[in-house]
Amino acid sequence: MNEEKYWKKALEVSNKAIRANALIPLETELDKEFSNFDIDFEVRRLKSKLPKEIKKIPATTNPFQPWDKRLEVNEIGNSHVLILNKYPVQIGHMLLITKQWAPQDGWITKEDWKALLQVDMDTSGLWFFNSCYISGASQPHRHIQLLRRKDGEIICPRNEWFLNRIKEKEQVISSDRLIKSISVERRNSNIDNEYRLNLIYEKLCLDMQVGTPNTNSKPLKPYNLLITKNWMALVVRGKDSFMGFDINALGFAGYILETEDSNRNWIALNGPSELLRKLV
Repeated sequence: MNEEKYWKKALEVSNKAIRANALIPLETELDKEFSNFDIDFEVRRLKSKLPKEIKKIPATTNPFQPWDKRLEVNEIGNSHVLILNKYPVQIGHMLLITKQWAPQDGWITKEDWKALLQVDMDTSGLWFFNSCYISGASQPHRHIQLLRRKDGEIICPRNEWFLNRIKEKEQVISSDRLIKSISVERRNSNIDNEYRLNLIYEKLCLDMQVGTPNTNSKPLKPYNLLITKNWMALVVRGKDSFMGFDINALGFAGYILETEDSNRNWIALNGPSELLRKLV
């Protein structure tokens, strides 16, 4: 069993940051109308208005240079630092950021993977990455996000969906727009290092015609990444929102957040899977 020192520290820092008004949790409730709609999704409703600081507008300042020291969990090697999300839906939501400027819309590097693995070997869960504004990125500075999961806990509502994509990969050519926009590769966390993770990442990018670091200065398409102990998935994106639902990588993991702007009638009629199809 992992020591989970980063997770324990994240909870300690969260408690102090909340008292200092440096961290503002967003309170949500499960939308019961969707509890039996589709087992692949957890639809939650924001109980208050979205703070104006995180309204979906392009960032004009960089909150990571410098980062808020009240939200710092731990330095990770020489090049990265683990901090808390200032507006978490789940307490302990962490961001792995580069200490120096690195663009969110550039290629993830071996140094990024090395830092991610250092955290993952101690505190693991659902990692996700939004490559740019269109794929739901909130900041242009490089950050990879982590929602911790304890041993035995379901990693995300759509975990089985992704595992099935791996099983069917060589057997099924699907016409489903959603399936065609996602590539999934198996991961073996017991033997992974930064080179293996980078190889999986570059293969996914190549499969989905996002390009490669060797031939393209930047990725050719907006995309999301989801990373677990067992698989990594890349989702090519066409737009960032639909019917008032702003969707980042977590939407494709099965977590949908309703705000005051969301069209609940549309999603009640069409379902969360159709929402995702409108975004790829």
